[in-house]
Amino acid sequence: MIGDLIPYIAPTVILLLIIGSAIKILPEYERGVVFFLGRFQGVKGPGLIIIIPGIQQMVRVDLRVITLDVPGQDVISRDNVTVRVNAVLYFRVVDPERAIIRVENFGSATSQLAQTTLRSVLGKHDLDEMLAERDKMNSDIQEIIDTQTEEWGIKVVNVEIKHVDLNESMIRAIARQAEAERERRAKVIHAEGELQASKKLVEAAQVMAANAGAMQLRYLQTLSDMSTGNASTIVFPLPLDMVESFVNRKPGGSSAVTAGEGEPDQGG
Repeated sequence: MIGDLIPYIAPTVILLLIIGSAIKILPEYERGVVFFLGRFQGVKGPGLIIIIPGIQQMVRVDLRVITLDVPGQDVISRDNVTVRVNAVLYFRVVDPERAIIRVENFGSATSQLAQTTLRSVLGKHDLDEMLAERDKMNSDIQEIIDTQTEEWGIKVVNVEIKHVDLNESMIRAIARQAEAERERRAKVIHAEGELQASKKLVEAAQVMAANAGAMQLRYLQTLSDMSTGNASTIVFPLPLDMVESFVNRKPGGSSAVTAGEGEPDQGG
């Protein structure tokens, strides 16, 4: 009886293999681009898919966000500084049909496009802009790549510049520039402080000149400050009007004759 079943074993195995190859299961994040005798038939999935072997072919497409590491690129900035820049690109397939039909390998094509765009965009900026305005350049690169890959059914989610590598001589030059900038700011702050102090001194002098009592109090405060030290010599400032009163007095006690006054007539 077993011998009677032997002729049916081979066809049964072949049939099972055909059925196994015809049944495809696609997860939620995948789609299948189906071709019928080489012509595009449709996009199927997710779930259970039946494919006729030999007649239909299916290409799986992942719809999740793909992280693409852009290799380091040598970029010459607008101010003729050579730097090495690498970045990371995030993209996903939004149209599986175009991603398979319009381009041979959408991953490799997106990578090559990202490299050329990175060199082109960064070459239009100075080194200072590369270091300080990284968010703006990320946005510009993303917009350019997204416009190009839209034809392929690819959506660029984000672009991030990871590193901007400089040579040792350029690092030393930037350090010297930063030090010179700090010294310049320190000098400007010191000059502004001197200017403000001089204005306050002028205002204080005007107040003291208008009030003689304030000047006397200032003299007494100065003497008090000097007496706290260990100095053996104390210089006591005197007002100029007090000094002039002593200089203009005659030895006999009368005031000196001012210029322009006549002398008494002698001999009548």
